[in-house]
Amino acid sequence: MKIGVVGGGQLGRMLGLAGLPLGFQFRFLEPTADCPAGALGEVIRAPYDDLDALERFARDLSFATYEFENVPAETAQWLADRLSLAPNPRALSIAQDRILEKTTFRDLGIPVQPFAAIATVGDIVAALRTVSLPAVLKTRRLGYDGKGQRVLQATSTDPDEFVRLAWEELGRVPCILEALVPFSAEVSMIAVRARRAGHGATIAFYPLIQNEHRSGILWKSQVPAPCDGDGRLATAAEQYVRALMESLDYIGAIAVEFFVTSAGLIANEMAPRVHNSGHWTIDGAVTSQFENHLRAIGGLSLGSTECRGASVMINLVGRAPITARLLALPHARLHLYGKSARAGRKVGHVTLTAPAAAELGEPTRMLEQLAVWEL
Repeated sequence: MKIGVVGGGQLGRMLGLAGLPLGFQFRFLEPTADCPAGALGEVIRAPYDDLDALERFARDLSFATYEFENVPAETAQWLADRLSLAPNPRALSIAQDRILEKTTFRDLGIPVQPFAAIATVGDIVAALRTVSLPAVLKTRRLGYDGKGQRVLQATSTDPDEFVRLAWEELGRVPCILEALVPFSAEVSMIAVRARRAGHGATIAFYPLIQNEHRSGILWKSQVPAPCDGDGRLATAAEQYVRALMESLDYIGAIAVEFFVTSAGLIANEMAPRVHNSGHWTIDGAVTSQFENHLRAIGGLSLGSTECRGASVMINLVGRAPITARLLALPHARLHLYGKSARAGRKVGHVTLTAPAAAELGEPTRMLEQLAVWEL
């Protein structure tokens, strides 16, 4: 099979690394030079909306997918009209629009915080009557790793001016205003849904993942999630994600991020693709999220999502420490993406996996000291 991947970043690279042992070949559509996925297959270097490039990209593909959710909707639909594309364009369009995303969650009975659509600065003032402060103003489209958002706090000085400045800082574009959620932890649920010819759809869930962020960027993921000792959160998350995937007739891997609150889970956002919080699955699960994504969109049986033990994953941002120091850590597996150093850029990650979580305490502390973050 020849698989087309829209995007040639680190997620595309990891898809390629997972698929080559299965005999898959890859072609990537990527506008930038020297992309991380370049060593794994053919790269067509062109903008995502270049029709001539799309024609060359789609030629003789068995099926196609994408590695990030900011693929132009027109590009996704163009591909879907000509070959098998998964996940489908509907899932992509919902993930690209925070109002559609929150509305979809709410309509499916997935808990969300109060929110309101914002088109003008006056809408913010009106929305604050029902979405009380503190709140978060986010751009309705685009934005990732903490970008495109401003926190609005209660202030006794000049609230109208504070709101106006936040609106202008985000570029006066359509936004969503969300109530700020008081949470005790952040978690994500990664699942994969597949359909084989002559068989019904099947869904496999990975264990609930507990995540920590720094400046809006994922810092650390842990499995099993320390906040879910009795498994109730995982059960709820599986229920919500199953409802979402079935309603969208979703094929492939998906991640849904939740806040853990005293009242239970509150859905934050979905990613219709393989996800950073699932990087630990490469070393810590029987079948990685990347391989299972390829199996799902290729109409193959899903592999086991069982853990090989406990895992901790930490991102390397800005630059990577000396390789020898990282590899000297007990239980460490290093993954570098072939990116040059730059502040705020994810250049790699390290996964620690051991039979029990207790064995990862000291190696995790050592890794946290080595993993320099340059934002």
